Amino acid sequence: MRLRDLGTSGLRVGVIGLGCAPMSGSYNLEDRDDRESIAVIRRAVELGVTLLDTSDVYGPFANELLLGRATQGIRDQVVIATKGGLVKPADGSYVSSNDARPESLRRAVDASLRRLKTDYVDLYQLHRVDPRVPLEESWGSMKEIVRVGKARAIGLSEVTVEQLARAALIHPVATVQSELSLWTRDALVNGVLDWCKDNGSGFLAYAPLGRGFLTGKVRDAQFGAGDYRSEMPRFRQQAIEENKKILEVIQAIAGNHGASLAQVSLAWIVAQGGNIVPIPGTKRLRWLEENTAAAALTLAREELRALDNMPEPASPRY
Repeated sequence: MRLRDLGTSGLRVGVIGLGCAPMSGSYNLEDRDDRESIAVIRRAVELGVTLLDTSDVYGPFANELLLGRATQGIRDQVVIATKGGLVKPADGSYVSSNDARPESLRRAVDASLRRLKTDYVDLYQLHRVDPRVPLEESWGSMKEIVRVGKARAIGLSEVTVEQLARAALIHPVATVQSELSLWTRDALVNGVLDWCKDNGSGFLAYAPLGRGFLTGKVRDAQFGAGDYRSEMPRFRQQAIEENKKILEVIQAIAGNHGASLAQVSLAWIVAQGGNIVPIPGTKRLRWLEENTAAAALTLAREELRALDNMPEPASPRY
C-alpha cells in the first residue's frame, strides 16, 4: 500500500488506516469476537495498513486491551493512535462526559500505555475539548506527555479553526480527527481541512463509510441491542429511504470500476488531499480486505465532480 505523511508530524502511514472501535462496541455488540478482531488487525498490517486508531473510551478500555494483544511482536510495524479526555458513564450508555483536566489526561495516558502494552503511543489525541477546562491547560498537559516520551505526537478531535489556532501556539497539532465522508462534509466547508493543509497537520477521517450506510448494506432501521445507530436521525427509516438516492450516485461510479460502494467512498476521501487518511472501522476480514483495496482506486475528475454534486443527506448526523 502506498504511504502518506500526516502533515509535518513525522508520522508516515498507509493511505488507508483502521478504526478499531467497532471491534469492542458501537455496532452489533452481539457479534463481538476478539479472536477474529485480532486476526483482522494482524491481516491489516500484512496489507500495509499501519495506522491503528483506538481510544480508552471504546469499551471502555476493552479496545485498547485488544489492540495491545494484537500488536505484540509487531509494535515496530504500526502507528498506534489512541485518545483521552472522555469518560463513559457507569451505566455503559453511549453518551460520554468530558474530562480533559491535566491531571486526568496524565492518568489516562499512563493507563492507556499499560493496556496497549507499550512504552509510548505514536499519536495521543484529545478526544474532545472539555468546555469546563481551558484548552490551553489540556493541550499544555498533552505537550508534557510528548516531552516525557509517552507520545511521539499529539492531535485533536472534532475542533474548530479557532481552537486549532490556540493549540498551535503551545505545541504543533500533528493531526485532527473529525468525521468526513460523502454524506458528512463539514471539514471541507468549515475551514478545518484548509487549516490542516496550511499548518502541516494530518487529517484522520473517521466514519468514512457513513457508519455503514455508504456501503449499501444498511437497508432498513433494524439494529441489534447496543447499536447506537438506532439513536441517530439518519438511521431512522424515513431518512434511510430518502438517502438511498446518494447510493445511486456512488453505485453508478462503482460500476465503472468493478468496485464496491465502500471503495468508491474511500477513494473520494483520499482524493480530497494528500494529508488525509480515512480510518474505516471493521471487525471482519472480508470488509477489511475490501476497504484496503480502495488504496489502488483512482477516480476520474468527472467522477469526483459527480460525487461532489450528489444530493444532500436527509436528516442531521446527530
